[in-house]
Amino acid sequence: MENYKDLETAKARHAQLSEEIEKHNYSYYVLDAPTVDDYRYDDLMRELCALEKEYPELITPHSPSQRVGGFAESSFEKVPHAVQMGSLQDVFSVDELKEFDTRVRQSLSVPPTYIVEPKIDGLSVSLEYREGMFVRGSTRGDGFVGEDITENLRTVKSIPMKLKEPVPFIEVRGEVYMPKKSFEKLIQRQEINGEVPAKNPRNAAAGSLRQKDSKVTAQRELDIFIFNIQQVEGKVLVSHKQSLEYMKSLGFKVIDGYEEFSDIEKAIKKIAAIGESRGKLSYDIDGAVIKVDDFKDRNVLGATAKVPKWAVAFKYPPEEKETTLKCIEINVGRTGALTPVAMFDPITLAGTSVSRATLHNQDIITDLDIRLGDRIIVRKAGEIIPEVVRVKEHSENSEPYHIPMICPACGAEAVRDEDEAVIRCPNIDCPAQLLRNIVHFASRNAMNIEGLGSANVELLVNHGLVKTVADLYALTLEDILTLPGFKEKSAGNLVGAIEKSKSNELDRLIFALGIKGIGQRSATLLCERFPSMDKLMSADREDIVAIDNFGDILAENVYNAMREPHRTALIERLKGFGLNMNYTVKETGKKLDGLKFVLTGTLPTMTRDEAKALIESNGGKCSGSVSSKTNYVLAGEEAGSKLTKAQQLGVAVITEEELLKMLSQ
Repeated sequence: MENYKDLETAKARHAQLSEEIEKHNYSYYVLDAPTVDDYRYDDLMRELCALEKEYPELITPHSPSQRVGGFAESSFEKVPHAVQMGSLQDVFSVDELKEFDTRVRQSLSVPPTYIVEPKIDGLSVSLEYREGMFVRGSTRGDGFVGEDITENLRTVKSIPMKLKEPVPFIEVRGEVYMPKKSFEKLIQRQEINGEVPAKNPRNAAAGSLRQKDSKVTAQRELDIFIFNIQQVEGKVLVSHKQSLEYMKSLGFKVIDGYEEFSDIEKAIKKIAAIGESRGKLSYDIDGAVIKVDDFKDRNVLGATAKVPKWAVAFKYPPEEKETTLKCIEINVGRTGALTPVAMFDPITLAGTSVSRATLHNQDIITDLDIRLGDRIIVRKAGEIIPEVVRVKEHSENSEPYHIPMICPACGAEAVRDEDEAVIRCPNIDCPAQLLRNIVHFASRNAMNIEGLGSANVELLVNHGLVKTVADLYALTLEDILTLPGFKEKSAGNLVGAIEKSKSNELDRLIFALGIKGIGQRSATLLCERFPSMDKLMSADREDIVAIDNFGDILAENVYNAMREPHRTALIERLKGFGLNMNYTVKETGKKLDGLKFVLTGTLPTMTRDEAKALIESNGGKCSGSVSSKTNYVLAGEEAGSKLTKAQQLGVAVITEEELLKMLSQ
């Protein structure tokens, strides 16, 4: 990069780079028509970031460099909506669509024109711009008050930070969604890391947008479609179609595939066509919307207390297909879990051919009474993940299916703990677990070795360069350069990332070692009690079980792991390579001191491990069961028996939002 000797010259170059990068962003993320290759784009970004490093005063919230995230908040501020972000009435049949049309025609003096458009299954947001610059973004909330998620929305690259015209003020409404490919990648990462996978793209998008750290949001590859102008100054618009075209001209990524109709029968055919195209779309939809186009007509039609009378949302039923179960394949996961996968005659669901679906565990198989040769009903959960819904008919002379208690990869005898539904291979040298173990070791929440994803790990394993995680630290630049696709720079970056990971705190290493039952939070609790690897390895069962929430089984897992010959040999190798074997004990807050919590259900923005960490870092304690000594039950969606017991005992039940309020006081 050229060295700029004065601020004014640097400022001019920064403006030029910013404009060029945003043009490329618009072409790539909005028009889906890249104008430069990745190398040229990266080169521009590197120059921009180097300029900002030399002249920090050039950094603004609208700089392209700020789209990667980094701003973290402990809570989201409330945002009152000047124009209500309402919802639509749902309809489920053609007859209901015709009834809607009849009501509209009876209320208007002239025949209506309709706009039909896909209904994106995501999270509704408001975007506000002043003088053409993005100033605030918020969630829909209850329609009247939402939450400020501006910094997280800056990471969505299809949202323009600067409009093509300096409109005095405009507020638009859009739907943030997670593209299907991004959702599939997220699921793969979560499964590799042993996390509970997101249920569908909508939940994943909503959780990503409400992350406290926008760097996490940036990694989720979210996108947006804009479909409405809430309010605008300096421009008079008379119809929905005109507003869509106007938003396009400003640089917004407008809702895709909308069409104008004056005949309800043709509009219904369009709605059906959108439904049939679901599988071919790169995003998830759950219906189609039909709206009266003319704004004056909308004013005449008005609204009820809950929904407008000038639009309805047609919801598509989930697509289910019948097929024959041919066999059940057993896959071996990173933790040794034997996962049954149904293999069936191919069927087409949501536009793609499907021939397999996970059955999760023996309990699911037993509950559904799935047998080889059965006629089964399959659907795609969230239009993405195939799942077996039910058995339609057993095959003749069929028998209940039981997962074989032998690992298919290494032949070791599998085991099932009494408190788990999972059957596992106990052999840590099982070849099926090797790749997943290394991917987990290098993952973001473990040793965080950048550039060491599953594809590169597979290359290292297949070329015989890595047989255990310790082998990563023996890799040289020359070793990596023998792999296809690696050049001097990328190989150097990987070597540097591996070297950097040596200085990680001990709790990351403990989590990375993949001890059964030890997640991020429990690894931290272990290190707070035993702040060095030597102390942990010499700890007895009684010392470990004394840690809060460490029962006999978890303590036994840790105790045995620290004495298992393969693992102790691995730890000694890692010591020899210079990895940090110590932990810096951090001070905890006192806001929840002495309070006991039980967590149940799925929380809106945090995993339960993250919620536990937050509670315990503020002096609270978490338990696995509800009793009269419990102060609060933190409940999310699909809370189970713990919520029922809390209600029976009169224990206070709180939401995630209420927990955050307790911590902000």
